[in-house]
This record gives sequence, C-alpha cells and structure tokens, in this order.
Amino acid sequence: MDTPILEMRSITKEFPGVRALDDVTFSVRKGEIHCLVGENGAGKSTLMKVLSGVHPYGSYLGDIFVEGELQKFNGIRESEEAGIAIIYQELALIPELSVYENIFLGNEVVNGIVIDTNEAITQAVEILNKVGLDANPLTKIKNLGVGQQQLVEIAKALKKKVKILIFDEPTAALNENDSDNLLNLIRGLKAQGVTCILISHKLREVLAIADEVTVLRDGKTVVTLDAHKDEVNEPILIKHMVGRSIDNVYPEREKMPVGEETLRLENWCAFSYALNRDILKDINLEVRAGEIVGIAGLMGSGRTELAKSIFGNPDRYRLSGKVFINSVDQKFRDPADAIKASIAYVTEDRKGNGLILIDDVKHNISLANLKEITEGGVINENEEILVANKYRGELNIKTPSIQQKVRNLSGGNQQKVSLGKWLFVHPGIMVLDEPTRGIDVGAKYEIYTIMNSLVAQGMSILMISSELPEVLGMSDRIYVMSAGRIKGEMLVEDATQERIMELAVDY
Repeated sequence: MDTPILEMRSITKEFPGVRALDDVTFSVRKGEIHCLVGENGAGKSTLMKVLSGVHPYGSYLGDIFVEGELQKFNGIRESEEAGIAIIYQELALIPELSVYENIFLGNEVVNGIVIDTNEAITQAVEILNKVGLDANPLTKIKNLGVGQQQLVEIAKALKKKVKILIFDEPTAALNENDSDNLLNLIRGLKAQGVTCILISHKLREVLAIADEVTVLRDGKTVVTLDAHKDEVNEPILIKHMVGRSIDNVYPEREKMPVGEETLRLENWCAFSYALNRDILKDINLEVRAGEIVGIAGLMGSGRTELAKSIFGNPDRYRLSGKVFINSVDQKFRDPADAIKASIAYVTEDRKGNGLILIDDVKHNISLANLKEITEGGVINENEEILVANKYRGELNIKTPSIQQKVRNLSGGNQQKVSLGKWLFVHPGIMVLDEPTRGIDVGAKYEIYTIMNSLVAQGMSILMISSELPEVLGMSDRIYVMSAGRIKGEMLVEDATQERIMELAVDY
C-alpha cells in the first residue's frame, strides 16, 4: 500500500485572469482511500479534471504518472483507458434510459454488429451486485432514488475496470443512511484493490474513512496527513483549509426574546398531481420574528414540498388549510404573491432553480426585484450596479467583479449570490432549503453569520437541513417531519440527534 499508484507533479492550471492550480503536487498510494479537502475554489475539482482528461495535456503545466508511467491524456476516454474514472456530484445519467442502458452507454455489449441485450442485462446484474444495488436492470433511472442513482454511477465506473475511482462530493445530495451506505461501499472497493480519491466538505466523513488527507488552499498544496499516524481532527483540517482557527463552526448568537408571529400554518395539506398522492398532511407550525426554526427529516419526508407550498405553490399542488402571514389569512396564486407578502425562498438546487449560471452576478442579484430599479419600464443600470455592489460587500461575495458569470464562482459564493437575490426583495420571512449544501466549512461559517445577523434584525428564518449538527447548531426550535407530517416539535436545548431520528423514521 506504500507504492504510489498516482503522482501529479508541479501541476499548474490557469484560466483567464485566474491561476486555479499553482505548482500542486499530489501523490496517492495504491489501494488507499485518499481524501482531498479545501474551501470552494481551492482547486480540488480542477485538479481532478486535469487527472481525468477533462483539461487535456497541453492546457496545464506539470506531469502525471500512473503506476510509474508518464501520462498525456488528451481526453476523458484516454484517462478511462488508463483505469481512471470520476463520479461527479451532478450525476451523468440519462433519466429515460434503463439502469443497464446507462451502465453500458458508449460501451455497449455486442454480438458481431448487433447489441446483445440479454448479455448486457446479465453483466449488469453482476455489477449491480458488486455495488449492493438490488434493482431491476430494466428500471428507468428516473424511477430510482438519488442514493440508488449514485450506485449506478459507481457500477458504470466498475464496468470500465477502474483502478483509480474519484468521488467528487458524492454524499452532498444523500441522506444520512444513503451516505453511510456509500461510505461502506467505498471501504468495500478499497478491499477489492480499487484506489479511491474522495473530495468532500463533510469533515466527519473524511475523518471516518480516510487513509490520507491532502489539503488544498488557494490552488496550492498545503499539507498531506496520514490519518493513521498524524493527529487528524476537524479543528486541524479547518485550520489548514481556511488558514486560521475556527473554534466553533456555528457562531454564537445572543438569544433575544422572540417577536410576534410572522408565519402560521393551520391544517396545511398538499396533494401532488404528478405523484397522485398526498405529500403534506395536516401541517401545523408557526415561526416568530427573530428566530430560526429548523425543519429536520429524512429525504422524501416532505420538507422541500412544504417550502414550495408556502412560497406560492410553483409545482401546483392542490392545497388546503390556512397560511397566515403576520396574522393575516393569505392565499397565494404564485410565487409573486408570496414575495409581495414578504416571503423569500432560497432553493436547495441553486444551480438548477436558484441562479442563472450563464448570467452575471449583477443580473442574478436584481432578478427577483426588477421593479425597484425600473423607471418607465426601463431598468436603471446605475441603480442595478449599486444594488449588486451593496450585496457583494455585505455578503462578502468573492468575485473579480459583479460582471463575472455566476457559473465561474465557487459554490459558497454562488450561495451568497442567491441570498443576495432574495435579500433584495426585503423579506420578513426567509425559507432556506439546505443553505450550506456542497459548500466548504469557511463559507458555511459565513452563511451562518449572515443568518444570525438577519434574525438579530428581526427577520424570521425557516431552515430545512439534512445535516443534524447544522439543525442543532443553528435553530431555536425544531420541527421534525416524516411522511408528509409533523411528527414532533422541540426547543433546541431539549433536542438531540437521537431524538430527532426517532421521530424522523417512519415506522
């Protein structure tokens, strides 16, 4: 296990105006689980894209050696032929195709010149057994859960006789059970001789699974630690990642007396026509000014559906029950009505639904409240610039300029742009759905600090999170959902992870 299977020497990669990687050296021993950590924008994904051929030879400086041989990958296929595969956070599956079709897409099993469907299905079953997925290979991908889809991605990689398997934030969209199952699978792959590289912001996962940990910061290698020899813990990793100590990931907030009720749901129900079933059942909850109310529950418990139903019902559920905003009974026809009633919703899917990635920071921030900067039907561009710069400064959005395309920002800075967009509508109630998903510990701390500042100013925050430490670390009160119902409510001082999970599991 001491023999390097991979060596990346003095890797430097530049984009226009940005040096993403600066003389990075990265070595991985054969048969180990090597974790790569760092803040968003530190260069982790760029380094792996160099390794996997996404950034081809000649577009970077430095050398790559796999099993001692110099590699000059001109594309993804060449890296795959060398036994390297990468699984991204955004899964590369075709929803309308079946499991076996996705596994063999581009590498079809043929008999002569004809695709051999029966043999492909037989091989697919064998590969699915290796990853522990008990699914019919004829099932369409769209009918699988996110955790199951992740296993199909791994099965695709194993089909290619992979030697080095790279996981880029594999558990970002998974619940705790699916995350644990995936980590166990990675351990199993290690036992089969597959070398695994794991990029993750979840430091508890890193500490639980890593043989070695390499930290990148600002495009440079900071340190590589042997998890079995060195003292490796969260504070040490955080210090290397951000360049300073963060004693408490959840910043202290002075507890103030809560204000008046701002949001109340009474017997709130929702029926999904797409699913042909009830998705919310008799929800009763309240939120007051100056407090953060956490919503906990497993994936599929109805948390996001609850948020959307409050925010003008964009998915067109059939709703019943009552919603009160500042004690006034409201009926929202669409999200525009909810915005007028002082509600904002930061979606869990910032890339898909929260932001226009091909547009710039300025336009994204002003998008939800153009009327405030419009005169006579024409956008006042000077006002738009002032607004964008205001939130760029207040939220510490790290960007070369407000003309920067949002797709070029790190995940944490994209999330701040999304927050800025909704703060510009001047809400009294902010619904945050997975506010720190896929962002690093330093950016999380900044988001938490912003949240504390907002509630100190009297805003109400309804926070949905799959991270139980986050729910416990940031909430004043917690509601637990299961199967579309509120199963319990508790003050944070009375809450534990065990108690929350007991309520979250639907027996």
